[in-house]
Amino acid sequence: MQNIVIEEPYQFVPPVYNRFWPSLVKHYVSRYIRKTYDIHSVECRNVERLQDSLDAGHGVLLAPNHCRMSDPLILNTIVKKTNRYLHTMASWHVFKQDPFSRFMLRRLGAFSVYREGVDRQAINTAVNILVDGKRMLVVFPEGAVSRHNDQLMPLMDGTAFIARTAAKRRQKLNTQGSVVVHPIAIRYFFRGDLIATITPVLEEIESHFSWYPQRDKPLILRLQQIGQALLSLKEIEYFGAARTGDFYERVDQLIEDELTKLEREWDIKNTGEGTVSRVKNLRTIILPGMVNNSISSKERQRRWKQLTACYYVQQMSHYPRKYVRTSIPNIPEHILETVERFEEDFTDRLSPHGPFHVVIQVGHAIEVASRRDRSAKSDPVMDGIRTQLTDMLADLAKESPRM
Repeated sequence: MQNIVIEEPYQFVPPVYNRFWPSLVKHYVSRYIRKTYDIHSVECRNVERLQDSLDAGHGVLLAPNHCRMSDPLILNTIVKKTNRYLHTMASWHVFKQDPFSRFMLRRLGAFSVYREGVDRQAINTAVNILVDGKRMLVVFPEGAVSRHNDQLMPLMDGTAFIARTAAKRRQKLNTQGSVVVHPIAIRYFFRGDLIATITPVLEEIESHFSWYPQRDKPLILRLQQIGQALLSLKEIEYFGAARTGDFYERVDQLIEDELTKLEREWDIKNTGEGTVSRVKNLRTIILPGMVNNSISSKERQRRWKQLTACYYVQQMSHYPRKYVRTSIPNIPEHILETVERFEEDFTDRLSPHGPFHVVIQVGHAIEVASRRDRSAKSDPVMDGIRTQLTDMLADLAKESPRM
């Protein structure tokens, strides 16, 4: 399991408010993402929509999809286009990886949010940024990295809450402009030799199963076999035996059975919508005893086992259904993302497999009212974000060649 759960008391990490570091680093980001993430070019579309909102004096919240770790750095292109810097809400664990990352993240405007509880400091910081309006605020509404580019995970309502709270405060202060949300579609296009790129990864995974390299089999069948093997291993670990039936039904059943078992044990009644939300609720109740050292070593070990199960079921929920198929031409990025997901789940390693061209598309401004219409069945701000992101990503996917 990657180091995303921190077993120590949370301390809010504020951003550093200055112009020197962002103005310096923005000239080196292109070189860094090329070396670290194999991203060779970035294109920004419809940035005039964003410029119009800034010129009107609005507090601007950017709501991008989040499919790769490089997404926050990719948004630096918008900084260059608008000459307006960013503040980004980021999970606390990314500040705990190493001192250099923490140092740079803060100076680029990032601040922490605690995913295992209600973080009022993070919310207040985000609201203050929008009320002040000098910088744009980035919030990833999916709440986690999906690893798949063309499909969204369920969105977290906190994005609309922050925007609406800021709109209410700006209205009270009689500030020029209000608060708007711009959905931002980030789409990665693979520009290399797909077979040459993924073959070493497939052979490494097959070797861990003690398989002879399956080079004689069609690529999609090869992927299906690896997926079946990885799923069977998890079924044996959690339930004592591999199950049979449709692959995706088995995945859904494993996720549901494991989460339901844990929710019953911890007496969680309001489970939330989507796997990410359910996992967050579980971590919120499992972690406190570990953080304050009020449990035995045996109980600590048992809870780590539960947290690891939460991590893996969330990972499994990120495999999009029918993303790679045998009967129709496939999108190269879908195959690459599937292989990268296998690699991450089996080796716990995140390796970039480029080269990539990235398109950033700015969506239309969504005006945020200071009060939510309680008679509406759903939040209009979240509906607008979801609809625009889904449509923009679908249109961008059409630009990728089929194979």
